Amino acid sequence: MALMVFVGACLQGVGGLGFAMFCAPLAALWFPELVPGPLIALACPLSLMAALREAGAIDWRAAGTGLAGRVVGTAGAALCLALLSADTLSLLFALLILAAVALSLRGWRVAASPRNVAIAGVASGVMGTITSAGAPPFAIAMQHLRADRLRATLGCIFFAGSAVSMATLALVGRMGLRELLLALLLAPWMLGGFAASGRLGQLLHHRSPRPLLLGLAAFGALGILVQRAFPH
Repeated sequence: MALMVFVGACLQGVGGLGFAMFCAPLAALWFPELVPGPLIALACPLSLMAALREAGAIDWRAAGTGLAGRVVGTAGAALCLALLSADTLSLLFALLILAAVALSLRGWRVAASPRNVAIAGVASGVMGTITSAGAPPFAIAMQHLRADRLRATLGCIFFAGSAVSMATLALVGRMGLRELLLALLLAPWMLGGFAASGRLGQLLHHRSPRPLLLGLAAFGALGILVQRAFPH
């Protein structure tokens, strides 16, 4: 668990996302007690630290647009579930993400326009509600942003989204003392991973985060497919 959290936090610190995409599929298979409460409790301060570390680079317009889209998507998840089963939707989203990654690698360029960020937010809200991995749509839509702006803006979006998710879980009895204590035990590893990301980020300062983002998006989508193929 500690190693998984450390690596996930380091990935998020370098690329702006990756904690949930890396940890959620692995935890669902091997550490189900971490899903969803403890992982979200760790993701919330991790996202805040990412936003604060490069606060001057936050694109507030993109952050607001992405958050608004995520709220709409979260609310729309219930409608989607009324039309299709969770397994069908999960498979559909995973295949769409993999297709988008393949098209991006072949030269398809997605601009981080307000419309595209809003669409990514809606898709993230629906996907995150159903699968616990809502970051891949943002990875596709924002892959060409400057690295510091990407990390800070996504940190802002994910912090607010994680806080709402924690409150929602608490209301339905899925976030209690046990979940918080487990998150607290793993917090030093999350902090260590984030600290390591600072040094690693400096080494990769002149490199585009795009390959990492696309790789993480593909990993997250494949993780969803594995989760559905081998339900716990």
